[in-house]
Amino acid sequence: MYEYKFVQTYLGSFFQESTYRKTIEEYAKQGWRLVQVLPIAYNGHGKPTDYEIIFERLLS
Repeated sequence: MYEYKFVQTYLGSFFQESTYRKTIEEYAKQGWRLVQVLPIAYNGHGKPTDYEIIFERLLS
């Protein structure tokens, strides 16, 4: 059986640095495997601004 973790992240913009790589690396070190990335918020032009990263790992 698997357990899942849902983590919200930001891909960055002209003025702000993205956090997704740091987030993925951090969870991978803890044994989590990246399953999917979903957009969860959009700007006024329809471009995704925030994402949810879904991780899974085997229950011990």
